[in-house]
Amino acid sequence: MRVGLVVNPDAGLGGRLAFKGSDGRAAEARAAGAEDRAGPRMMEALTLAQSLLASPLNRTGVSLDVVGWSGRMGNTWMPTGWPFESLGDTPPSTSAETTMALVRALVEAKVDVILYAGGDGTTRDIVQALEACDGEARKLPLIGVPGGVKMHSGCFATTPEAAADVLLAFALGDLRCAVTEVMDLDEEVYLQGEWRVRMYGEAMTPASPRYMQGAKEQVERESEEETLEGMAEHLGLMMEDPDLLMVWGSGGTLRVIGEHLGLDLTLLGIDVVHGGTVHCDLDEGRLLDLIRAHEGPRLLLLSPMGGQGFLIGRGNLQLSPDVLRAIGIEHLLAVATPSKLLGLEAVRIDTGEAALDEDFRNRRFVKVLQGFRTTRVIRVHGT
Repeated sequence: MRVGLVVNPDAGLGGRLAFKGSDGRAAEARAAGAEDRAGPRMMEALTLAQSLLASPLNRTGVSLDVVGWSGRMGNTWMPTGWPFESLGDTPPSTSAETTMALVRALVEAKVDVILYAGGDGTTRDIVQALEACDGEARKLPLIGVPGGVKMHSGCFATTPEAAADVLLAFALGDLRCAVTEVMDLDEEVYLQGEWRVRMYGEAMTPASPRYMQGAKEQVERESEEETLEGMAEHLGLMMEDPDLLMVWGSGGTLRVIGEHLGLDLTLLGIDVVHGGTVHCDLDEGRLLDLIRAHEGPRLLLLSPMGGQGFLIGRGNLQLSPDVLRAIGIEHLLAVATPSKLLGLEAVRIDTGEAALDEDFRNRRFVKVLQGFRTTRVIRVHGT
């Protein structure tokens, strides 16, 4: 099977710096010390795929011929010992048009699937290039390795490891393709202070509820206003401890709860509330400074992403492994309304570090606040 490789080298650069995306800000992010995210995540996926191909799980002995450009958009991230067919070289600077040109080259090379690393913007560029093609090329399956800041689309595997599993299963013929939605944040509406995820198109992807994340859903119920007020009252009682440092995650649920408490929180950022002071939209470095300087109790509030169940790893890359360890994973409290919990059997964790992901899985469960003095536990996916 011929696998087309696409890596957006700038994707995810701004995550730990509290950027809401990396489009047009790659140079700024690198100047501020940002490190590659999408490329190393692709290498992680390909390294595991290489191991799977050599394992008994490859029961029919399939082989994967990887095709793409040499350089940062391609073979820079290939593990050693895996042959690579180069169709050209990555240009010195890259853009959306560069990604689309690479996709067109992969279509001409007759690849069977595109394995790509990036975020929602990368997905949109790939789909736009495919939509301009003729015939069956428009239905070329996509497998996304999550490497951006935002990943709302249903083309992404839950983790790089999951992408490797999906790639092998697809090559073996164990997975059929299905249509999924290509989603992204509506940037114009966001500038007006509203978080709205918009559908930009459709794409084909191997159907695997276990390993593919699905598209984000907007889950709201007007009738839950009293529930949100009750959750705010619950957290307000906790905030009566003047020494408690509370780290507030992103999302509409926590934003509304904060409004009930008189807090002006960042919709897409990470905030810290301590001693009546709100520290807004913090990057990784500032979070670490505040948390490490605090010797008292701390609490991390996160709301799972509707439809996907991610607590960590989607839109909150400021919560790096170092930040999570500084807070202490035992100090995590999930916050979700009953409607958001409907059909959610487990929450997903993708910290970007395999050992820390395993620490969360070993805890097995996360406590969820779902009303005034009403909590439940929910399983961590993979346990």
